[in-house]
Order: sequence, then structure tokens, then C-alpha cells
Amino acid sequence: MLKIDSHNHFWMYNSIRDSWIDDERALLKRDFLPKDLELELKDTGQNGCIVVQSDSSELENFFQMENASHSHFIKGIIGWVDFQAKNIHERLDFYGHYPIIKGFRHILQSENLRDFMLQKDFLKGISLLEKKGFTYDILILEDQLGYAQTFIQKFPYQKFVLDHIGKPDIRHQKLEPWAKAIIKLANYPNVYCKLSGMITEAHWQEWKYEHIKPFMDIVLEAFGPKRVLWGSDWPVCLLAGSYKKTFELVNTYIQKLSPSEQGDIMGANALDFYSLI
Repeated sequence: MLKIDSHNHFWMYNSIRDSWIDDERALLKRDFLPKDLELELKDTGQNGCIVVQSDSSELENFFQMENASHSHFIKGIIGWVDFQAKNIHERLDFYGHYPIIKGFRHILQSENLRDFMLQKDFLKGISLLEKKGFTYDILILEDQLGYAQTFIQKFPYQKFVLDHIGKPDIRHQKLEPWAKAIIKLANYPNVYCKLSGMITEAHWQEWKYEHIKPFMDIVLEAFGPKRVLWGSDWPVCLLAGSYKKTFELVNTYIQKLSPSEQGDIMGANALDFYSLI
């Protein structure tokens, strides 16, 4: 059974570019590179990983491609492009020459305009992804889930995956209205969901398996084991634990499933969604 961590990040820390790393997140104020993750992957039996953009610049794409050229375990890159750019068609054509680039992401959660994803020029850029064979990672906060439903309705054949289960309020154990929105998104067969980023939505020092299980229950019931991917969100997960604890959280949860279903969540679904084979 191949195991693929579908969500991690690498960066060379820059205090200006990475201003989102505030004092509360001070332990992230350093470089995190493939060599730092490799031992964690081996320790948990992972066969590879997907690195996801954290900087909204095309420089990020080249940085991650350089990382991948020296690290065989990086199986794919989710990069960044300006979907509103007039030359977006040409930029996507350019990245089409690099098979390691599997898809793209925009940090929608940080946009002041909460329905940014529904802006005309952004939608125009997204409309080009399917034909060019790229996926799209949806990074939003809970308040944007309604806009996300409208967004995905416009692209019934585009491969989408929701990062970090849509960032519910796990800290305060609030299932609603998040759960209803998740169930609606799951009605679209082209939408997948990552079991990732959950412990950092819980209380960083006090979370327990029992706090997160109800949220995983909703995701699994809604999407089913064929459309759920495991991801560590390393190194961000270090704010609330460790790589191993993040892995064990999901691995423990899926023990109730058949070996085949466990294999789907821990690797096979990532292979399929990101066309890694």
C-alpha cells in the first residue's frame, strides 16, 4: 500500500514575505526544507508527498521545482499563478511542460473580499484548468463555504479538493453550520476533501482525539473513503503537535475501515486525484 502525504510545505523563511508567521507562530520562523521532512516520512512509512504553495508568487513554483529535482519523494507540486492575469493562458501552458506541477492554489482565506473566488476574472482563469489537466486546491475559512458551493457549481468537471476540511471551529466544538455546508459540497462528485490541518483548528495545547473525531465523521460520511485524502500540513502542524501525532490521528481514525479503504485515504486517492501514476 502506497502512502502519500497530500499536503505539506517548504520554505526559506523571509520575515517580510512570511508576515503571516506572527509571534504566536514563532516556531515557524525558520527554514523548513525537504531534508527536514524526509525522516518524518520514513518514520511513518510514507512513500512520498505533495508540496503545496505557501507564497503567492511564481517564484514559489520554481523554488519547489528545484526542491523536487533533488528529492525523489516529492511526487507533485501545487503551485500558484495569478488567475486574473491577462496572460494566464500562456502561464498555464508554460507549466504544462513540467509534469511535476499537478495543480494550483490561491490563498482565498486571506482575501478581504470573502467571495473573491466568484470574481469574473478569477473564474475565467479557473475555467482553463480542466482542459490543461490541472487540479485546484480550495483553501478557505468556514465563512466562505457557501461561496465555494457556488464556485464549484460553475465547473462540474474540474478536479477540486478542499484543504483542511474547510477549517471548522474545532477549538469550540462547533459542528454547525460547517457540517451542513460540507455535506452540500460533497454532493459534487468532482470535489474531494483533505483530512489535514485539523489539529491547528483545535486548541493547540489541549486537543484530544475525541475533539476531532466528530469532524472527521462528518467528512467521511459525506465524501466517502474514495474522496478523502490524508495530509499532514507540515510544518504548520508543529504548532499543535508533531508530524507523527498528525499521522497517528488520521491513521487511528481509519482503523474501522477495510484495508482497501484505508489504502485509499492514505495514498491511493492522492495518486488518483493528482494523477501521480
